[in-house]
Amino acid sequence: MIIVDSFGWIEYLSNGPLAGKYEKYLSDLSGVVTPSIVVYEVYKKVKKTKGEETALIVAGQLMKTRTIALDNEIALSAAELSLRHSLPLADAVVYATGIKEKCQVVTSDPHFRDLENVIFIK
Repeated sequence: MIIVDSFGWIEYLSNGPLAGKYEKYLSDLSGVVTPSIVVYEVYKKVKKTKGEETALIVAGQLMKTRTIALDNEIALSAAELSLRHSLPLADAVVYATGIKEKCQVVTSDPHFRDLENVIFIK
């Protein structure tokens, strides 16, 4: 199981320069865990840039993964990780979810660059 963070989903969905590298992680959605904050970020970005219809289609794809809601355990862990690694809120929640679910985080977001259990795509 892996987590693809918002950065990765958006890169993949927008057919960005790294989309091909993300494809191998997103070709089988049954192996993907998605923190609920990623659903929020991806839906918001896609709706803003491509409109509601496309955003709803993307949300449907995200729902094919195993979605993990933000709970108290993840929230407290995220706060600790944010303080320790200077992570923004969403990144801390993604990383805390990865730790709780024993998943590697797949990303190109520079905030994750030197963290353990991260597959950094460049």
